Amino acid sequence: MMWAVLRRKAASAGSSNLVSYGKMQSLGKARPALAGSMSQSYADTILTPEAPTLGRNPKLARQIHQGVPVNSMPIRNVVSSLKSEFSTQMWSRSFSSDSGDLVDAVVPFMGESISDGTLATFLKKPGDRVEVDEPIAQIETDKVTIDVASPEDGVIQEFVAKEGDTVEPGTKVAIISKSGEGVTTHVAPSEPPTQDAAAKAEKPSSPPPPPPPPQPETQPPKAAPKQPSSKPSATEPQLPPKDRERRVPMTRLRKRVATRLKDSQNTFALLTTFNEVDMTNLMKLRSEYKDAFLEKHGVKLGLMSGFVKAAVSGLQNQPIINAVIDGDDIIYRDYIDISIAVGTPKGLVVPVIRDAEKMNFAEIEKTINTLAKKANNGSLSIDEMAGGSFTISNGGVYGSLLSTPIINPPQSAILGMHSIVNKPMVVGGEIKARPMMYVALTYDHRLIDGREAVFFLRRIKDVVEDPRRLLLDI
Repeated sequence: MMWAVLRRKAASAGSSNLVSYGKMQSLGKARPALAGSMSQSYADTILTPEAPTLGRNPKLARQIHQGVPVNSMPIRNVVSSLKSEFSTQMWSRSFSSDSGDLVDAVVPFMGESISDGTLATFLKKPGDRVEVDEPIAQIETDKVTIDVASPEDGVIQEFVAKEGDTVEPGTKVAIISKSGEGVTTHVAPSEPPTQDAAAKAEKPSSPPPPPPPPQPETQPPKAAPKQPSSKPSATEPQLPPKDRERRVPMTRLRKRVATRLKDSQNTFALLTTFNEVDMTNLMKLRSEYKDAFLEKHGVKLGLMSGFVKAAVSGLQNQPIINAVIDGDDIIYRDYIDISIAVGTPKGLVVPVIRDAEKMNFAEIEKTINTLAKKANNGSLSIDEMAGGSFTISNGGVYGSLLSTPIINPPQSAILGMHSIVNKPMVVGGEIKARPMMYVALTYDHRLIDGREAVFFLRRIKDVVEDPRRLLLDI
């Protein structure tokens, strides 16, 4: 229908004008071409609402192609030619937020059981240059300390949070400028100003106004000071002055430890049993094989691996020590995860040795060393401290001779190691000096009877005093 209208218009308009791109062109030469074979080339596209020859459609496009009659062209060729003739230009306005120069450093995911933390300290200052994944702040949680890392290389523009704020995962902490534009970086102090510059700086721009004359003040007569009483009142306690005290807020880790230990005392029926272990054979084994052990495995042979193996043997002989009460049920664990209590400057942490029953001495020593280093550096993860079915606490490294450890919930028992002291012991009817250690087992008496607790501690004593039992499984 469209082409019929065009043909009629072109045939009847002898002297009509063709509008192309806003210019008027005569159709005197176009008439014979339209009537003939249309072998000539004519105007390109027209798209104008003012063309009188295009009927009532103001956006009608007409195109005359080279050497092809207009009535014989397929419509798809016309459409394709229109697409090639008309180009579309996409543009957008640039905003400062779209430049990509500024990136946000946010609080990372802190663990399944941790919803928030306290912004403990900033490791950098505004203007410092940082690299990607470089820590810029530390978040203190109930369990671990988490670093906030820089997402890109750049310069810290500003901090949007303050130390001591409670933050959640995803909270913006700092703004990093990747280019460093508009940020004053920290540089070494420049040379001192010259004398002329100093003199100009000291010279005031205008003299200050003279001060008003002092007005005489009439002061009321002072009352005579009261003489302090020579004898303090018997009802008033003499307290130390407040300027000799310091009030420091508790860290989240310390508050969490305090809460858990108090809950342990309030929940469990705590009872502690003791025994004494002769460390002669284990220390002799360590002394004889420490060099060969270090050369082969790359780690030193310590005493903790021997006690971990002894605890595994005891838990296998007394499974109730490895169980826990859950409501009206008892959960027996078919795995042995040994938690090792580690004291750090920030508080007590308890990383876990997973599947200790499947490890040998070298694997246990390597795992303990790795966890201890992470604990001291504050880089332990939540997964490395979650779970645990039994805990060993070695207070002997601090010189403790005897103690009653507190159970780490939701466990049911904890073994306490202490310092090694030479004592006179009766050996073979003779009195000899022996390196002795007190060991203590604190257990939940609701679940564990004294019989099982004593048998367990006795197994610890037997294996440590004679490590060959582990080889023979006796």
